[in-house]
Amino acid sequence: MPAKVKQQSRRSAVRRGAGTGVLALALVGASLPAALAAESRSEQADRPGMARFYEQKVAWGRCAGPDMPRDLQCGKVTVPLDYAHPKAGTLDLALARYRTTGSGHRAVLLNFGGPGASGVNQLAAGGKEFMDLTNGSDVVSFDPRGVGRSSPVSCGVGEEPPSDSSDSSGSDAGVDAGSPQRLMTLLRQAAELCTKHSGPVLGHIGTVDAARDMDVIRQALGQKKLDYLGFSYGTRLGAVYAAQFPHKAGRMVLDGVDTLTEPLSEQGVAGAQGQQTALEGFLDWCVTDVGCPFGQDRRVADDQVVQLVRSLDANPVPTDFGGTFSGQDLVGAIGQGLYSKELWPSLERALASLVEDGDARRVLSFASGGFGLPMRANGAGAGAGKNHGGLTDPGQVPIDNLTAALMAVNCADDPDRPTAARLTKDLTDLRASYDAASPVFGRYRLTQLLMCYGRPKGTDYIRDSVKDVPSSRMLLVGTRGDPATPYRWAEETARRLGSSAVVLDNKGDGHTGYASSKCVHRKVDDFLMYGTLPPDRSSCPADGKAWSSTLSTGQ
Repeated sequence: MPAKVKQQSRRSAVRRGAGTGVLALALVGASLPAALAAESRSEQADRPGMARFYEQKVAWGRCAGPDMPRDLQCGKVTVPLDYAHPKAGTLDLALARYRTTGSGHRAVLLNFGGPGASGVNQLAAGGKEFMDLTNGSDVVSFDPRGVGRSSPVSCGVGEEPPSDSSDSSGSDAGVDAGSPQRLMTLLRQAAELCTKHSGPVLGHIGTVDAARDMDVIRQALGQKKLDYLGFSYGTRLGAVYAAQFPHKAGRMVLDGVDTLTEPLSEQGVAGAQGQQTALEGFLDWCVTDVGCPFGQDRRVADDQVVQLVRSLDANPVPTDFGGTFSGQDLVGAIGQGLYSKELWPSLERALASLVEDGDARRVLSFASGGFGLPMRANGAGAGAGKNHGGLTDPGQVPIDNLTAALMAVNCADDPDRPTAARLTKDLTDLRASYDAASPVFGRYRLTQLLMCYGRPKGTDYIRDSVKDVPSSRMLLVGTRGDPATPYRWAEETARRLGSSAVVLDNKGDGHTGYASSKCVHRKVDDFLMYGTLPPDRSSCPADGKAWSSTLSTGQ
């Protein structure tokens, strides 16, 4: 994998819904009990050892790294490693901000999704998208615990356990229901690698903890209430924050609304269907261009994509970091590139390099999430332990951090833990429905059923308790053509949140609406800046073409 990957637009930062990205298996994590998670902010601040966290202020300064904008400021806050035992250890969380140009003292906190997206790097890469908000507020983002410079988790680079993806038959990579004993062995080996290469934060990761961190950030920013803009997974984080701190939730926008209730098996089918639809749209466009690596005959383009995936599963290609790039890795990379039509030209060129020259470097930049971090293979997991909870150097962020954090958080948030027998039966029973949803993405998404096997039971707080939230009104943006977070999730989550939820129906395509719709952009800004909410169930028309105020899609 390239030592550096060029930064993509802010759109790429918000395209990651729950369950997207290259899947790592069986990470180890834990979550707080629901009763502790639901404590009021004042009760938390009054707990023994908590007051000092709520008394800190952020010391802002120049951001480290040659690619950081000069007008971007960076800082940190310190939070407990374990909120149940706040004296047992601490973590530092990396922050970044663009200062307001106005006279106000408000701040809007952003989360770009994932889980696993580095807010600091995404704000650096695409912060101009939010410059209108700086008329009245600081625009702030952060690396959540376990992500980026904030004690990053890892499952190791170049030390993967044996995988079916390297089987010469190329069949059933990673989901071989016919060999359940070997499958469970692989899952246990994967869990051991994640434990080996991650610091103590791995046992205290998840949305419940991250939401509590956000309240410490709120206080450190000097805000009585939290104004917030969350994309994709960031909508789950925002909903959990509002449930835990309903009287501290200010103007909150959830764009690309995640589910709070669906089990991973149902999320996987929905994701496969959405991505297949997006792939078909991409191929419709691709075959009209002479540079399309799948030719100009639309009737055979689908088959060529499937054949390419199978070929790479049978014979993965080596990468610059000593690992290999398989067909399932390709599926994950394609999925990342499909979330925005404006990424299609870059995706086409990346696929052409792979097909025509055997060069996977451009495709790998999609698989890695397009981050601009100068990441090292050997920095995995060392950050949290060696720095004793301090910020990790940018050059030491493990290259698999996005994937490792995504799986760690999703499993910490998921209470379902099927037995080995049930898991094997589910794989057999569901394979047909996943393949029917998508011949390309079905098997890839089916691996979601495997990722939490052998791990402690995740929290049931989100599924059972995030409902009927008595906070101020929140704006939920659902996009009809969203391939990652179906529009129905916006409606379902709104019903769970209760009377506080206001739904904006974006009739356009792509993952999230803020960067792709002038109408959504304007209405979100009006709410965050002036408190003006659109009527519930009002809509935004589809733009004639994808829009963004500052979008740049160069690879």
